[in-house]
Amino acid sequence: MAAKQERMMRHCLVLGGARSGKTAFAERLALRAGAKPVYLATAEALDGEMRDRVESHQASRAGRFTTIEEPRNLSHAILKAGQNHDVILVDCLTLWLTNLLVANDDVAPAVSELCATLMEFRQAKVVLVSNEVGLGIVPDNAMARTFRDLAGSTHQRLAEVCDDVYFVAAGLPLTMKGEAAGL
Repeated sequence: MAAKQERMMRHCLVLGGARSGKTAFAERLALRAGAKPVYLATAEALDGEMRDRVESHQASRAGRFTTIEEPRNLSHAILKAGQNHDVILVDCLTLWLTNLLVANDDVAPAVSELCATLMEFRQAKVVLVSNEVGLGIVPDNAMARTFRDLAGSTHQRLAEVCDDVYFVAAGLPLTMKGEAAGL
C-alpha cells in the first residue's frame, strides 16, 4: 500500500501546444489519481471572450472537480488545497506567468517558491499544465521573447522537480520523464 500511495503522490508536469489535448489528458490523470480532485485555475476573465472560455471550462468539469481560482499566489493555493484534496490540477502555468508579468511581480522568486513547495509537498498529487511556447519562430518583440524565455526556464525547473513529465500533441501523450501514463 505504501508503494501505491507514493506512486499516487508523484507530481506531474503536462506540456503541449494550444488545443493539443493537454488539459483533457491532465484531467484524466487527476481523476484516476484520487477521489477528491481540485482544479486550481489561474485564468483571469478580463474580457468577454475569456469569460466565455472560463465558463465553458467550468461547465465541462462540473461535478468532477472542485474549482479554486488563484491567478498569482500558486504555492499558497496548493498548500491550502492539499488540506482537503488528494489531487490538485493546476491549469495553467503560462497564464500564471502572464498574471505575474502583468502585475509586475518578480517571476524568478515565484518560480523558485513553487519548485520548493513541490519538492516538500506530498499531501496530494499535483498535476501542472502548461503551454509549450518555445517550438515556433522567435517572437518579433521583446515582451513576447521575455515571456517565451520565462516559460521555457520555468518548464525546465519544474521538469527537474516533477516525477513525471508528459508532452501532448494531437491528444496523444509522450512520456518525457517517469512512468508511462497508461491512458
